[in-house]
Amino acid sequence: MTEDTVSDLQKWINENTYHHSQFWDLKKLVEAKEKMGLTISLCLPTLNEEKTIGKEIILFKSELVNRYPLLDEIAVIDSGSEDNTIEVAKTYGADTYLASDILPNLEPKRGKGENLWKAIYQLKGDIIVYVDADISNIHPRFVYGLVAPLIYREEVKYVKAFYDRPLAFSGNVRASGGGRVTEILVRPLFSLFFPELTAIIQPLSGEYAVRREVLEQIAFPIGYGVETSHLIDVYNKFGLQAFAQTDLDKRVHENKPTIDLGKMAFGILQTFLKRAQALDKFQNVDHETILRQFQVTKDQYQQNLIEIVEEERPPMIEIEEYKKKFG
Repeated sequence: MTEDTVSDLQKWINENTYHHSQFWDLKKLVEAKEKMGLTISLCLPTLNEEKTIGKEIILFKSELVNRYPLLDEIAVIDSGSEDNTIEVAKTYGADTYLASDILPNLEPKRGKGENLWKAIYQLKGDIIVYVDADISNIHPRFVYGLVAPLIYREEVKYVKAFYDRPLAFSGNVRASGGGRVTEILVRPLFSLFFPELTAIIQPLSGEYAVRREVLEQIAFPIGYGVETSHLIDVYNKFGLQAFAQTDLDKRVHENKPTIDLGKMAFGILQTFLKRAQALDKFQNVDHETILRQFQVTKDQYQQNLIEIVEEERPPMIEIEEYKKKFG
């Protein structure tokens, strides 16, 4: 990375990185949204989230629909929960959909990326904001902090969340660092092949707001690779200037065990290799879809073979039903 590139990245960070407190005036934000004639949809992708989904819906509906009409709809897209996620969501007033019921002529697939992709067809907003359903410390900032840059800046197309960045606010310095998979896998890969994307502080964060015109043009891995693919594809189509990012202070949720992170990393790596190859970042690389992990039972070391295939849905704009629905 040249000195000029480093300087350009720092300039981008200075101009496109926000703290949610900059957007505290929700009345002003709603006025700007209405002046622009924008509609905003909130998508909560779920799988067995009965413990937290109700609190999220209550908070977002009371603060961002009733008190300040920032959101035009709140929808749960569910992967087939076996608990009471759907019932709880309905009780508290969210629109609820099973991902398998959306575009039923397509073979159903299961994964978070599938839910996000089908939300583009099902929801009506000019902007779709995605928020994970397992956040214990949920707050309106998880929505307004992400949609505000899109409302105030027409050139911004995609806004990512991040948490706990190593900067001082009001005299307090918080711990730095993204998630484990970010630091061990994604940031090194971006550093090697897409150095500009290292300016995204937490590339795998599950909270982001995006303009429909962007979402409908990009493919979606149905599983673990969806966030990584978004960054590479949006960057390739629109450049770094299409992005912004907002510090949401803190996000509390249950951490995944290391063995699950291995599966996540394996799926992300497949997605990354596919895109790097398509963009001629290196010569063609054939890779397996079998992840090998070890399980220890007493004094036995058993190798488990797990197949993880990162299938993808095409850009929504190619789906005939979508073309008919949105003209």
